[in-house]
Amino acid sequence: MGICSVGQEDSRQRLWTSGPVLGIESSCDETAAAVLGCDGTVLSNVVSSQQDVHEKFGGVVPELAARAHLGTIDRVVTHALTEAQVTKRDLRAIAVTQGPGLAGALLVGVNYAKALSYGLGIPLIGVNHLQGHIASAWLADPTFPLPCIVLVVSGGHTHLYRRETNGECLLLGRTRDDAAGEAFDKGAQMLGLGYPGGPAIDRLARAGDPQAVPFPRFHQTRNSLEFSFSGLKTSLLYKLRGMAVPLKPEQIADLAAGYQEAIVQVLVMKALSAVKQAKLSAIAVVGGVSANSRLRAVLSERAERERIQLSLPPMEFCTDNAAMIASAGRQRLMRGEPCSSDLDIYPMDSSMTLSGSATITKGFMEKKETRHL
Repeated sequence: MGICSVGQEDSRQRLWTSGPVLGIESSCDETAAAVLGCDGTVLSNVVSSQQDVHEKFGGVVPELAARAHLGTIDRVVTHALTEAQVTKRDLRAIAVTQGPGLAGALLVGVNYAKALSYGLGIPLIGVNHLQGHIASAWLADPTFPLPCIVLVVSGGHTHLYRRETNGECLLLGRTRDDAAGEAFDKGAQMLGLGYPGGPAIDRLARAGDPQAVPFPRFHQTRNSLEFSFSGLKTSLLYKLRGMAVPLKPEQIADLAAGYQEAIVQVLVMKALSAVKQAKLSAIAVVGGVSANSRLRAVLSERAERERIQLSLPPMEFCTDNAAMIASAGRQRLMRGEPCSSDLDIYPMDSSMTLSGSATITKGFMEKKETRHL
């Protein structure tokens, strides 16, 4: 039995007893709910995409996202409970994304979770979205070793962490500007491929030659674990300006392949460099961009060649989902970490402070600037 104290403001919410955990995710443009069983098994994982809502705008419109969450969240939670074959009364805790993300979207999920937690008299625990992505590495393989390197790569984040056995994460490096997923979206927009950009470029690049059009790779200093993709985006823009229009289909495919290859090679190079610098032998790659077929292929080949244990979550756990939020929340509940029935949202990454396993320390070995998720 895990113990989770939530303070004296609600005497009905004092203990977390082992049992089903409901996860809720609404940080951006997916409304998601999932249920984990007593042993952490994923009993359901329901995701409602807003792609049709935002596609015509070429990106996520925050106000429309919040409205879509509001109209969908109860139906998604009900679907998740039905698929898991549990009732609300069977739940023993709720985990919900507090941030980072879109403020209006986060409010929908957090307020729904707070109301449900209060009505059922069960603990509520806030989860950082990055915490959730990191936890997804252990959903399919609970035995994946610690400590290890974790690369979180998504539409809004490109971060390298060293995760310790106690759950602490040391921030080794991050993007200085665009995240990898953002670079994919902006590149796809310039190529006229629509939204979301990552899957569109992935599909088209299979028909192109990644060596036909060279693109720059960000390196900085030899041992740096920082990323930058703004120069790559600018390079694509200038290449397009110098080409006669309309472009032939094979030209667009070559551009997509070369652009994708530049992103993939930088991600792989930095991730493996982190493994070597930390003198570890395991790496997990999580987040929406980890679904990219070229990235998965290159990572798998390099990891096998260099005898590095690799965790690539199944596709359903790569993009935003609630199973990862439930998993991260359950891990913290099992450690007896504090819960609160009065959660707030933290749209900005740097503002979020939680305790225990969420602690993230910035730097590599010699740096000790502490950040919290």
